[in-house]
Amino acid sequence: MLTIKRHGDVAVIHWQDHENRFNTASVSRWHEIIDELEATTGPLAVVITGEGKFFSNGLDLDSFAGDPQAAKSVIDGVHRLFGRLLLLPAYTVAALNGHTFAAGAMLACTVDARVMRTDRGYWCLPEVDLGLPLTPPMFAAVTSRLSVATAAEAMNTGRRYTAEDAFAAGIVEHLAAEDQVLERAVAIAAGVAAKDRSVIAEHKRMLFGDAARTCGVDC
Repeated sequence: MLTIKRHGDVAVIHWQDHENRFNTASVSRWHEIIDELEATTGPLAVVITGEGKFFSNGLDLDSFAGDPQAAKSVIDGVHRLFGRLLLLPAYTVAALNGHTFAAGAMLACTVDARVMRTDRGYWCLPEVDLGLPLTPPMFAAVTSRLSVATAAEAMNTGRRYTAEDAFAAGIVEHLAAEDQVLERAVAIAAGVAAKDRSVIAEHKRMLFGDAARTCGVDC
């Protein structure tokens, strides 16, 4: 289940579906939410968070078994979601409350800042262990934020980064205790919510336009 709750000018997206995996239903709901946010006028910043020990565990591979067409549709939808988040005309923050794996880790790379829980959870791109190379849109999402050196290590080793490791590698910008992750993310977002969104949109287009187009989003 994906819901939005407003905290003043901050829209908090709560993903509450156990491991928060991308499947037909969740991808459809994600795009509905992005439609709603894009149509919002006035001050706005956005926070994305999960539930319990998971931020997101990536693609729901079990749901694709025996249905290649469903898999293609979901993956295409995830690609477009990455592009839309990269260009969303509002400042975005991920509150990484727990495990952030695979497409969930890529999702975290599409926002403007990340706050990671310190006591539990890893950030990881495990595709090298799964035998599933990143697609060009996934690579574009990851490298839109990470340095070449960090992306190479994460992609080619499948390293599981603790919060402290992720901070040192530049994967996340902020650390917080479990009970402070969301509060910290909302505070960061609130501090930018009143900035000129048209300027943010233009800057994002210049910064991430190429990556968004790779993800299938025109700009």
